[in-house]
Amino acid sequence: MRAEDSGAGFGPDGLWSIGRLAEKAGVTVKTVRFYSDQGLLPEAARSGGGHRRYGPDALDRLRLIRSLRALDLPVPEVGRVLDGRDALEDVVEGQLREVGTRLTALRWREAALRLLHDCAPEERAERLRLVGALGTPPSTAALARFWRRWLPARMPARVVSTVVEQAVPRLPDDPSPAQVLAFARLHAFVTGPCPGLGDPERGHDQPEVHLPGKGYRPAVLYEGLPEAFELAAAQLRAGRSPHGGEALDCFVAVHAAALNARDSADFRRGLHRMLAAEPRLDRYWQLTAEVTRPRTGPPEPTPGAADDWLRAALKAAV
Repeated sequence: MRAEDSGAGFGPDGLWSIGRLAEKAGVTVKTVRFYSDQGLLPEAARSGGGHRRYGPDALDRLRLIRSLRALDLPVPEVGRVLDGRDALEDVVEGQLREVGTRLTALRWREAALRLLHDCAPEERAERLRLVGALGTPPSTAALARFWRRWLPARMPARVVSTVVEQAVPRLPDDPSPAQVLAFARLHAFVTGPCPGLGDPERGHDQPEVHLPGKGYRPAVLYEGLPEAFELAAAQLRAGRSPHGGEALDCFVAVHAAALNARDSADFRRGLHRMLAAEPRLDRYWQLTAEVTRPRTGPPEPTPGAADDWLRAALKAAV
């Protein structure tokens, strides 16, 4: 044992030895020395023999260090709190976010394991392949890339961001096995070849409104569609079947503005024919609805469900 570890009490200078401080704090001498070497627990002085000496305030500081470390704060963050460079509230908030992320990852892992455990043996290999392609917790980055590729080129960044924000679902923190499976299938949909939509690496088949030379201004279209979708979503929440009215009028007006055209009976008939012939993303929206389905209460309409309602209302109107 080193001389400074001997556990002697107060010296004539009124300071504690490292051993006495460790004893008072209920820790090992090795722990005190580690925090001192890290700069968290400054020494008050050194004895004539070069032994560490600590003032009485070191005990409170050491106890605070231990409390902060018990919260799993890294040593550098503990130092910033002690020195006043970071507020304790901010550090605790950061730790809460980190713990929340870890808990979400564990819940997704548990739901994935239950999905594999409870399925029929003949389904296990496919489900394992789907779930194995996801991170823990999973990321929606692939979905955002899908929409950025699918949207027409040279759209304003703010419009693209709005579309992506509305189209990419927010993942549940505590998913059911069914939601894990739905998201795994959704991830496979956007990262692999989609039937009828082409290869995602080369760009999916585009609706007519995306194609150059057709006279459409897609930025005008996608900037105005959210209002029409929200009006239609209100009808869906109320359980109303597709019909004419404010939602449909807004939907048609957005398309007319994007074409520099006037809303008329002929325009609505032509719009219906064009929309009916477009490639669809029904599978995407079906899986999105499953991913976001709440445990209790009615599901929230997706933009895809609102679009379906509006197209059905347009069909009924013409």
